[in-house]
Amino acid sequence: MNHTYDLDTPLIEFPSGTGRDRFTIRHAVEGVQVFGGIGSGKSSGSGYLLATKYLAAGFGGLVLTAKPDELKIWKTYCRQAGRERDLVVIEPGGARFNVLDYASGYGSGELTPTTNIVEVLQTVIQAGAAQDSGRGDDAFWRDSFDLLLNNVIDLCKLAYGRVSAQDLHDIVQNTPKADQPAEEGRVNHFNRAFEAARAHVNRQVDDWAATLNDQERIRLRDDAAFEAALLDAVADARLLKFVDGFFVDTLMHLSEKTRSIIELMFQSFLLRLLREPFFSLFCRYPSTVTPEDCLDGKIVVVNLPVKVHNKAGRDAQLLVKSCFQRAWEKRDVTRNGRPLFLWADESQSFLLETDAIFQATARSSRVATVYLSQNLPNYIASMGGHLPEYRVRAFLGTLATKIFHANADYESNDYASKLIGDGYFVDRSQNVTVGSGSFSQSMGQAHRLERMVRPEQFVRLRTGGPLNHHKVEAYLHRQGDSFLNGCNHLKVTFNQNSEP
Repeated sequence: MNHTYDLDTPLIEFPSGTGRDRFTIRHAVEGVQVFGGIGSGKSSGSGYLLATKYLAAGFGGLVLTAKPDELKIWKTYCRQAGRERDLVVIEPGGARFNVLDYASGYGSGELTPTTNIVEVLQTVIQAGAAQDSGRGDDAFWRDSFDLLLNNVIDLCKLAYGRVSAQDLHDIVQNTPKADQPAEEGRVNHFNRAFEAARAHVNRQVDDWAATLNDQERIRLRDDAAFEAALLDAVADARLLKFVDGFFVDTLMHLSEKTRSIIELMFQSFLLRLLREPFFSLFCRYPSTVTPEDCLDGKIVVVNLPVKVHNKAGRDAQLLVKSCFQRAWEKRDVTRNGRPLFLWADESQSFLLETDAIFQATARSSRVATVYLSQNLPNYIASMGGHLPEYRVRAFLGTLATKIFHANADYESNDYASKLIGDGYFVDRSQNVTVGSGSFSQSMGQAHRLERMVRPEQFVRLRTGGPLNHHKVEAYLHRQGDSFLNGCNHLKVTFNQNSEP
């Protein structure tokens, strides 16, 4: 396929009374949110149309799965679009993506900064903590996680030259505690890692010391002067000193309750990755697929449905999502401008705190996000943390196109009605006066401001199926770019599993 990837290339044309309204690649990369109740036809209507048009246009992409049948659906989409060879499935026996190797740059010749790895793990851990307990916004827990993650990851990098989930888990499990005697005969993974890190740094120190001339050796006879020069010359020696200080001076003296909570949350997250099939898919083996493959047109489906694998499946997919988002943000679109899509049905399961930030620059990165969910309360409940409603609305504001299917949720319908806005309607009146021997008639009109689409109208939209002749109705709202009718909204009819 030969694609120019002009942002103004039309993907879909919607018939209207005055012509055909176009949905272009530019609109796609500004993001799409689809709302619709159970059985509203959002997946088989607008979802089907968007997916098949993106595939036909040569988009690469990532698909997150909540339901067990989603892989089957995407196989059908790819077959219809002639893209079967581009489909890559992360699942047991299928493709693998080593999350920590990728995030840390292992195998690339130079490890990435620890903060990059921390941010990936922290994003997912905090997303789970916010959903479970509403504590995701507590600055104390965030800072504590940051300290623990940074120092454990630094220790792994110094000791082993890479970061693995197994090593992170084992080190945290064996971190030193005050007044705790060493257990003879038992492997202490923290001590082993620390000794390996010390040996690695000592080799660098020896190499540096060998470069000193006699005059410098005399100048550095004083221990304080030698240490200052050493820490300035050998970056890993300085890093090891910070790591040692954290574990000995900070972590060891935390209260038992505080330390237990931090370690337990960290361990419970890692344990989900260390169990099969997640360990083999994301931690144990080298990657067979990476985010860069999507730049060549691959469609990566993570077939670990949340309905089957629950929280572990969700966390694993969020890690993949975070890595793919970061990689796509960094690419040079002047060298490879292929549009990419990020697709999530039941998208409330895959919300991240960083999504609003990602969406703010998604258009320049040419990433077309498509999220499908039943209603607004789903998002608010899933967001968790402090003021979730405001954060959800802020995130939705970054998705320029909204599609509203039939819905019985008043809050979602009221949101859609307010978003579409108010319009002036004309009330015409006629007065007739009959008197003795006289007759008069007058005409009048007044303008009233009213919702252009009232909330109850969304309940009445057709939902497809045989009773509706497989017709699915929805209101499409687009920010900043009016339709041919002069409005920013359009009532659209989708034919299930066919073009409109």
